[in-house]
Amino acid sequence: MKSFILAAGLLACSLAGLAQAADVADDAQLRTAIAGKHRSGTNVARDSWRHPYETLTFFGIKPTMTVVELLPEGGWYTEILAPYLRQDGKLISAGLISKTLLESNPAVYDKVVRGAFSPPKAIYNFAPANSVDMVLTFRNVHNFVELGDDKVKDMFKALYTSLKPGGMLGVTDHRLPEAMPQDASATSGYVHESYVIRMAESAGFRLVGKSEINANPQDKADHQGGVWALPPTLTNGAVERDKYLAIGESDRMTLKFVKP
Repeated sequence: MKSFILAAGLLACSLAGLAQAADVADDAQLRTAIAGKHRSGTNVARDSWRHPYETLTFFGIKPTMTVVELLPEGGWYTEILAPYLRQDGKLISAGLISKTLLESNPAVYDKVVRGAFSPPKAIYNFAPANSVDMVLTFRNVHNFVELGDDKVKDMFKALYTSLKPGGMLGVTDHRLPEAMPQDASATSGYVHESYVIRMAESAGFRLVGKSEINANPQDKADHQGGVWALPPTLTNGAVERDKYLAIGESDRMTLKFVKP
């Protein structure tokens, strides 16, 4: 009996090892995209804070997916997602994104699809219903808080509608400690993790994972000028600059939701 249990245990370990190896092989394309020469040096320098490989694999991204990136603006993650999804998947850029970036390297960005996304105006023409495998939003939810709960819920409902059943929503944002009060406009740039979860769940999403990949316990979220006092913005200039550099980038929640 003991021999059988031992053999079964060894088999399970072997299968787990094979599955892990398969996961690594599956994500070789992601590592290649992250290491791409097309990425700006400024963005690459922030990899140690934003952890793109760990974050995207936690969300469960695959190169065959149709993925929506909300409000990419400067395109920090677009630099990675565009080449990763270019051959076998699709990247939909929803809302503001740098036109200069998209025109800078057609061999990387030529297949990026543009879509309308404007929460204040309730314009969500970025993807048909039930057509998307994954929606990603990086450090955006705090910008919507000032619109009020109803509009934030509507925004999450639009994301929910765009996703296929079983589709995933990945969220990162600057995390406000739950013991600190949340102002109605999130003017500090920080937001309660519980608020993000509540808004997403109100739209029908189910929370399936949390990660501390992007956590920074040195960040107490109490800076003059809010989150922008920290790198890379350093909005306070020379004032306590060394202190903010020592803290590093913000403490961030990393949440994974599913559309049941």
